[in-house]
Parts: sequence; C-alpha cells; structure tokens
Amino acid sequence: MFLLVLISAEQVVSQNFEGKVINAATAEPVINARIENPATGTIVFSDDAGNFEITIEDFPAMLSISGIGFENLEVEILNAEHHGVFYLSPSLENLSEVIITSTAIPGRLQDLPASVSLVSASDLKRGDNTNLVEKFNNVPGMYVNQGALNTNKINIRGIGARSQYSTNRIQSYFDGIPLTTAEGELTLDDIDPENLDRIEVIKGPTSSVYGAGLGGSVNLFSALPKSLKTEAAFKSQVGSFNTRKNVVRAVHATTNAAIHANYSELTSDGYRDNGEYDRQSAVINARLQTSEENSLSLLATFTKLKAYIPSSLNEDDFLNNPQSANGNWEAARGYESYDRGMLGASYLHNFSENFSNTTSVYLSFRDAYEPRPFDILKEERVSAGARTRFNLELLVFKLPSQVSFGAEYYNEWYNGATFENLFREYEDQGSVMGQRLSGNEQDRNYSNFFGQMNLELSEKWMLEAGFNINSTQYSLNDLYAQDEIDQSGDYRFDLIFSPRVGTTYEVSPGKNFYGTISHGFSTPTVAETLTPEGLINTGLQPETGINYELGFKGNWLENRLYTEFSAYSIRIEDLLVAQRVAEDQYVGLNAGKTIHNGLEFLVNYNFNLTPGISAKPYLNAAFNFFEFDEFVNNDQDFSGNKLPGVPKSTLNLGLNLESDLGLDLFAGYRAVGKIPLNDANSGYSEKYQLVNLKASWSFDILRDLGVNFYAGINNVFDEHYAASVLTNAVGFGGAAPRYYYPGNPRNYYGGVQLNYIF
Repeated sequence: MFLLVLISAEQVVSQNFEGKVINAATAEPVINARIENPATGTIVFSDDAGNFEITIEDFPAMLSISGIGFENLEVEILNAEHHGVFYLSPSLENLSEVIITSTAIPGRLQDLPASVSLVSASDLKRGDNTNLVEKFNNVPGMYVNQGALNTNKINIRGIGARSQYSTNRIQSYFDGIPLTTAEGELTLDDIDPENLDRIEVIKGPTSSVYGAGLGGSVNLFSALPKSLKTEAAFKSQVGSFNTRKNVVRAVHATTNAAIHANYSELTSDGYRDNGEYDRQSAVINARLQTSEENSLSLLATFTKLKAYIPSSLNEDDFLNNPQSANGNWEAARGYESYDRGMLGASYLHNFSENFSNTTSVYLSFRDAYEPRPFDILKEERVSAGARTRFNLELLVFKLPSQVSFGAEYYNEWYNGATFENLFREYEDQGSVMGQRLSGNEQDRNYSNFFGQMNLELSEKWMLEAGFNINSTQYSLNDLYAQDEIDQSGDYRFDLIFSPRVGTTYEVSPGKNFYGTISHGFSTPTVAETLTPEGLINTGLQPETGINYELGFKGNWLENRLYTEFSAYSIRIEDLLVAQRVAEDQYVGLNAGKTIHNGLEFLVNYNFNLTPGISAKPYLNAAFNFFEFDEFVNNDQDFSGNKLPGVPKSTLNLGLNLESDLGLDLFAGYRAVGKIPLNDANSGYSEKYQLVNLKASWSFDILRDLGVNFYAGINNVFDEHYAASVLTNAVGFGGAAPRYYYPGNPRNYYGGVQLNYIF
C-alpha cells in the first residue's frame, strides 16, 4: 500500500508538458532541438514538426532549449497548461549554421550558391555605434566613403562607386520594407545600430530576387528579445567633438508574443566646421504568434534629423586645414533636415508543413529641407507597396526541391522644388530663401514578378535557378512654368528579364564549392533622364550587368574555424554616367562598359585561451581589379583606366577577447589602398591604415540589475587620411577641384549601460 501511495503521488505531481520549437528567422520547425529540465536532468528532442513532450514534476519550472546553430533559450513554465511555441534564434557566431532569410528560399549560409556576408549583433557592438554604415567597411567587397555622419556612399564590388553624393544601385530592406527609393537612392546612416539584430549582405547582382539591385542588397533585421523576459535599458555615451548619445530601450516577450521599443538621440559638433549633427529616432517592432500556423510582424520607425554639411575640400585645405569647411557651404550654413518614417506589417501563414505564404504591406514618407549654396531644395516623398512570396516543398522528378514565387509592387509620389539662396545678400545670416527656381511632381512605380527553384540532385549536389521580370515607369509633371520649359512627360522602360543560376557541391562534410551566374540592372533616375534643355531623353537605357562567380565555404577544426573564398567577374554594359553640366546639375548618358574582377576571402576562428577566456580573431580582404572596358566621354577615351572611387584593396584584421568575468576587449586594424580620383586616373588618394580599440566590463549590481561600462579609441595612431572622395570633381571659376573629405583624427568615447529585468 505504501508503494502504491508513492506511485499515485508521483503521477499526481508529475505532468507531461507539450511545446513546439520554431526557427525565429524562418518560422520553420527546429528538428532535434534539445529540451532539458535541469531540475530532474530529463532530456528530450523535438520531432520533425518541432513538437516535444517532457515530464515536469514541480511548477513553475525552467527549461533549457538548444539546437545546433542556434542560441540557447531559457524559459520558465508556469503550469502544465502553459503550452506555447518557443523561438530559437540562429547563432551568428557559428556562421555555417546560420539561416539566411533574405534569399528567396531561406537556407544555411554554407549551402547557398552566393556570396553572403553577415554583420552580427556582436559585430554591431564594436566601435562607438554612432554610424551604422561604418560597420560595412568590415565586410569584404564593400567600401564606404564617409564624408560625415550624414554624408556616406556605399559601393559593393565597385557598383555605385561613381555616385556623387549618395548611395545608389543597391537594394535595401528593413524587415522586408524597402529603404531604397523608387529612383534607386539609399540612406542608411540615420538608422541606429541599437535597433538591429543582424544585417545580411548579398553581394553582386540580386535582381532575380529584388529587382533593380545591380550591386547587391543590404537586408536589416530588427532586434527582438531572444528569451522570455521583460527588460528595460538605458545607455549614455560621450565622446570627442562633443558627441553625445542616449538610448532608452524596453522589451517584453511571452511564449506567443514579443515587442521591442527603442528611442535614441545623437548630437555632435563634428570634427570639421559647419559639422553639427542632431538626430532623434524611434523604433517599435513586434511579433505575434496568432495561431500555430500563423504569425504577424509589425514595424514602425521615425527619424528626425538636422545635419550641417561641411562639404569637400581641395588638396591644399585637405593637407593643411582639414577641420575647415568649404567656404560657400559655411557661409550659407548649408545643412539637410528631414522627418522620415515608415510603417509595415508582415503576415506568415503556413497552409501545411510544406506550403507557406508571407505577405507584407508598407507605407513610408520623407519630408526634407536642404539649403545649399547654389539653391534651397524642398522635397516630399510618400511611398507605399506590397510584397507576397509563396514557398513550397515538393518532389520534382522524384528529387526533393523547394520552389518560391511571388510579386512586389512599389509606388512613390514625389514633389520637389528649388528656390534661390540669398545668403550672399544677407551676410552672417546663413541661408535665406528667395524666388522659386523650379518645381515638379513625379509618380514613380515598379513591379517585380519573381520565382526560384532549388533542386537537390543528390545529398551533396544542389542546383538553384531563379528569375525576375521588372516593369518600371514614371510620370513627370512640371509645376513651374515661368522658365518656359515644360518637362512634363511619361516614360516606361522595357520589361527587364533577370535570370540567375547557381549550384553548390559538398566535397566533404562542412566544405562546399559553389558557382553562380546572375543578371542585374539599375534604371536611370528621373534627373538623369533630363537633357540640358529640360526634355526627357527617351533613348537612355538601364545599366545592366552579369556576374560570374566561383567560391568555397568551409568549416575546419571541429567547426571552430570558418573560411570563405570567392572569385568573380561582373561585366557592366550601358554604363550610366552622371555628366556634370553645371554646379548643381548632372545629366545621365550611357557611356560604355566596365569590368569588375575581384577576389575576396574571409577567416573566422573561435577558440578558448583558457577555460574562462575565449578568443575570436578574424581576417578578411578584398582585391579589386576594376576598370573601364570601353568608355568614351566628351571625346576622351578612358578605356582601360581604373574605376574611380574604389580602393585597390582592403584588409581587415581583428580580435575579440571575451571572459566569464564580463570583461571584453576588441582590437581592429583596417588597411585601405589607393583610390583613383577621376576617370582619367590623373590623381589618387593616399593609402591609409587605422587601428581602433574598445574595452567593456559587464556585471550585475543586483540580481536583476546589470551594468556595462565601456570605452574606446578610434584612429589610435592619429592617421591623416581621406575618409571619402568626390569622384570627377570639377573646379568652377578657376578654383581647384574639391576631391577630399578628411577622416576624423584620433578620438575617444565612453559610456555606461544599465539593464533591469522585471
């Protein structure tokens, strides 16, 4: 009877708890996830659908959930009825196991026949976190010209290097919401790194997935809590040039919902004259598991910016007076200011285990005002669109395969006007608005239809093929009749078909070779299609290119060492050239062809120095052989010359040391080669080397209150260098051309962050 009573009591107390483990990046079930009850030592594994069942004796109870390639998750189970879905986030430290979600069909990084780079959450924490785009300089094949906090140009494998003042020819999305305008321009420097979990960069033409992305795509993913908790955090940072940054963050997560809210403000006087910067930004994102088959994601952002512009310098001022601003920009107190926001929602529905759909809708706006020495620009932009994608797993010729297909529509309304700047008539007052000089209204839209199939030819060999069909059109309504030039008109580009084919082969476990051929394009902006007479140049063609690439991805030393190598050749035709016809006017023309040949490699290594200290060194480099194949401009033949605006080579070397005591150290070294300044290659910027250091210490003051102190030095050896160059600069009125934007000298920063878990 005593034994029967004990058995009955055990049955009463012990209960079976059921749950499901989901990949937080793809919403697919995690197979063979390990679920452990530390109190009893019981261990079970999830099945093919991600489901599991485990015995729990006493509630509440803690469960530890883990999986290969995922970050560990600790969850508190309140009672047996506390059924829920548990999300595991891919570990970005184990690169080969990371699931890439920005491709048409999500897959492991190592299995993708494409060059994809990751900027992880730990990568984002390196440095002072005042400028997001600076992080891309650590990605092989990318280079950022940094003129100021608000003056940046990104190029991927040389695509976009000849842009004058902004980034173009690169597609970018924030949680699936387009950041690139309908004209192809991109601004990322006003996004706070504090809001991001990771960034996925696909290098080379990505038109088969995203349409007009000749250079590649940059996909940002917002931060969501990775464990079930409620937390509030405050961060305050100060630095050289009177730079200050404050961040307030709150997160809350349950088994079926998660929300993240972040507010930040950043101000700085800047190293150079007329370089003040003031930005406030807020982000709210959430995810709700509405049922076992469905989930809803929401994103809302708002940014308010006012940033003065010191502009570029000639060689003499760059060498002898680098902290100065250009005289006209300083006299006009030139700056840019805008309010920018976006709102988006994405809904995932699983029709079955093998068939799903993700549909996103979004709305964004930008209201801008920019006084320049030559005029004052006022702009308004409102954009809206939708994107839907179906993913299906099936058998094709009895071979396992995955199919993705869908469509995207994007519409943008734009209103712009310029006015006289009377700053010369009102001395020491800065910019003063005069009469209207121009005004126009534009309606721009494009549609993409895309599809892709992945076919598993064998356990080791996979074939991938995809395509995109793009339709782009715009209408221009000239609202300014006083100049007697009517620029109104409609224009539609021919349908563009962009195919892609790739293959990957596993030569041994953890070691894959891949090859790919892909097509890309970029359409001219409205301004580029206007002739000097103000008429639409209907003969202007989109810039197109084909990328040929071979590469290798491999794990070594029991997955502690990860390596990548790629060799590529991009052939660009109908090269779009911005021909400068006045100080503030550029006219586009198709002037020739370029060849972008390059080599890239990456090495990441994780190991333990001692039982309590881990080391994470990395090395990556890019060697660029970019030149004009055929290029004749203004009767000058530049064929065979090097492409301006791109360094000959870049090298990054770094080391992270992390200890169980909470003390972390980072040291980074960057070497940048010479950069041609113009198409004629008559001048080059000097090569330079930078060393950056950072140390941080995290510990708990109380059980639920943690603190992190950190400090760092940028440009340790006070290198004098050009952080950005203005390609093909022209000196007007006999003035020397202004090619250079000086980089910051040695500078310091430090801060503190408090985290409280409720």
